[in-house]
Amino acid sequence: MRRRQILQLGTAAAVTAPLARPQIANAQAAWPNKPVRVLVPFAAGGGTDVIARPWADMLGRAFGQQFVVENRGGASGIIGTEAVVRSAGDGYTLLVSSNTTTVNLPLLRKVPYDPAQLEPIARLGDVVTGFTIHPSVGAKTFKEMLDYAKQNPGKLSFGSSGPGTGPHMRLEMLKLRTKADILHVPYRGGADALIDMLAGHVLMMNEPVTNPHVKAGKLHMLCTNHSERNPDFPEIPTLTELGYPNSDAPIWMSLWCPAGTPKEIKVRLNEEIVKQSKTPEMREKLRLAGAAPVVQTMAELEAFRAADIKQMAELIKIANIKIE
Repeated sequence: MRRRQILQLGTAAAVTAPLARPQIANAQAAWPNKPVRVLVPFAAGGGTDVIARPWADMLGRAFGQQFVVENRGGASGIIGTEAVVRSAGDGYTLLVSSNTTTVNLPLLRKVPYDPAQLEPIARLGDVVTGFTIHPSVGAKTFKEMLDYAKQNPGKLSFGSSGPGTGPHMRLEMLKLRTKADILHVPYRGGADALIDMLAGHVLMMNEPVTNPHVKAGKLHMLCTNHSERNPDFPEIPTLTELGYPNSDAPIWMSLWCPAGTPKEIKVRLNEEIVKQSKTPEMREKLRLAGAAPVVQTMAELEAFRAADIKQMAELIKIANIKIE
């Protein structure tokens, strides 16, 4: 009797297993059939947020479902990133983040998640910005800023969106290459740092949220980080032009998902993002958000992350960067 029951159970499992596979496939094909959460691990209004929102809007229109941006800031992006890592890999929780949480922080401190548990979907764009200074400093050029920093050690303050973030790493690269004495002042997000900068409480930043205020004449941009001049600020020289080649710590934004998310969902998202990255509408929205589109497959993004991990690890070691 016992043997017969076991055989019956085995037969039932053999019959139902093939039936389960089409059900899983159908669920993936039907995705998304409810709103998708897009977590941004930084405060609203910051550099990551202003890039995430046009992408969420575009994906919502493309897939016929809401892609709802949810800001969950704190601990330089760790809190929101951990929430995504611990979410179900069903395609309904995604992460838009810079390389702060996927590269920098895991190299600088112990984080409560394994970066390998985040799977790459698509690169959303590279942050195009530069070192911006408050007019009260009186520095109109990059050299004048360096002279001020050397003549007033520790008085030139730099506001960032948090320890280990892209702007912080750009500052550390600048200090390493120029030997300038600049004080790092971390904030919860770029938007918070901007408020204090406009009030003159911090004197330097390197965030896209400063761009409109540079255009309005409230702040002054000294240089840009990329190898080519920014079309929005064609008169501003690059660090390379100023004699500091290979001095950038790139800030790149990408879409990620929890481990185990079906490949079919990731492929659909990647293909849509690649397609939209080439449209004039999306390119203009990214420009307004301070970013330049970058087209990559999932494999190319993973390889790019590996290369960035190597570069940042070298910077952290050489500059002896430490955070609490």
